[in-house]
Amino acid sequence: MFTPISLSRVSGEAVEALLDDAFGLDRHQRTAYLLRQAMPVIDHLSFGMMLNDNLVGSIQCWPVAIGKAPLILVGPVAVASNRQNVGIGKMLMHHMLKAKRALDAPMVIIGDPEYYGRFGFDSVATQGWILPGPWEPRRLLLRNPENHPLPSHADLGPDPQPRNSPFI
Repeated sequence: MFTPISLSRVSGEAVEALLDDAFGLDRHQRTAYLLRQAMPVIDHLSFGMMLNDNLVGSIQCWPVAIGKAPLILVGPVAVASNRQNVGIGKMLMHHMLKAKRALDAPMVIIGDPEYYGRFGFDSVATQGWILPGPWEPRRLLLRNPENHPLPSHADLGPDPQPRNSPFI
């Protein structure tokens, strides 16, 4: 049976090993790493998925901003290579979304719209956004069911004041 736990209860080494397994050793070169560079993880939205005493999945969330508007960057959503396609990523996403607080910022993810669309993410409002590295515009997805006002054209990057944000 899979058990979600706060990622703060999982060793950093176990998380890094899972991320290497899921995404490869070159994962640090991805644009998402530039977005969350030097940012603290958002504890109440970051989880590990355990099977017995083994970490088989994780989800992390980070404070970022579009212009001056705070956002939450979802990801990476990682699943151990020997446990993929059994619903762990879906469980992690649902668990994270249930933990979202009313005052949390809208969420953004770089991922497959075919997968993340089922969680309410789409690329409609992100077409004028600029990232600090390469990305496919169709894969920059926003979840903003509260319709917080966000700029239509701006740079997406680390939140310069993550702990002062009213949403985090």
